[in-house]
Amino acid sequence: MQMMKVFALMTGLTVLLVVAGAYLGGQSMALGMLIFAVIMNVSAYWFSDRAVLKMYDAKVIGSDDAPELYTMVDRLRSEANLPMPTIAIAPSEQPNAFATGRNQNHAVVCVTSGILQLVSARELEGVIAHELAHIKHRHMLVGTVAATVAGAIAMLASMAKWGLMLGGGRGRRSNGGGNLLVMIVVMAIAPMAAMIIQMMISRSNEFQADATAARITSDPAGLASALQKIDGYVQKIPMQVNPAAAQLAIINPLAGSAGDTVSRFFSTHPPTCLLYTSPSPRDATLSRMPSSA
Repeated sequence: MQMMKVFALMTGLTVLLVVAGAYLGGQSMALGMLIFAVIMNVSAYWFSDRAVLKMYDAKVIGSDDAPELYTMVDRLRSEANLPMPTIAIAPSEQPNAFATGRNQNHAVVCVTSGILQLVSARELEGVIAHELAHIKHRHMLVGTVAATVAGAIAMLASMAKWGLMLGGGRGRRSNGGGNLLVMIVVMAIAPMAAMIIQMMISRSNEFQADATAARITSDPAGLASALQKIDGYVQKIPMQVNPAAAQLAIINPLAGSAGDTVSRFFSTHPPTCLLYTSPSPRDATLSRMPSSA
């Protein structure tokens, strides 16, 4: 199922870029966009983990660097029946975590230095299990490709804006009014379409990862407690990270700078606060799992 999503996203990205290229610059630009789409798709598949780690300024560690963390990941990945992932730490005071990589054999679990200082061992287990669940269900690749598609859509919106500023709306076939209208529509709708794509994919993945994490640890309350703590601190401690990589984190690291209603509505992550104020799908997912308490 996840690979079908990846194929659909990659195909959609290719078609989108080729059609946009043909419209904006004719056959030669369409060919250029096709080559560009192939490069983006290959890069998203093979080099996603390196690119994401660089965006977070994260460093890969070994068992000697953080033995307790390494042992915890090794034990939980054994419970999840997964190969040992690479472990990385991002030097940020904001508590957060994410998983990346192209498949289960080439996966990375990354935590921030802030989360290691904030949560208890029980809560950290819930967070690590959540990220391992993303690996188990191959969410990382889907999320990375979705981010690539969203980035391409944003790029098209930017191209439309510059084309409009430079007089591209006049067109080559005395269809200036039509071209101008199309560019305005692209500028207005493309960024929203990019957010909707990421939101739909990421939110469903988060629900599934929550449920699987609870099965791995047999302690859904540990994850719930960690999410509550992380969500509170994310609002207070900003993190400078590329928005394309933000949707991979367990809690949106840009939430503190996105306080308006529209940004929250299009958030790629379920609203964690609902866990503690009223019934929600994410709350129900956790509450159905057996608790060890």
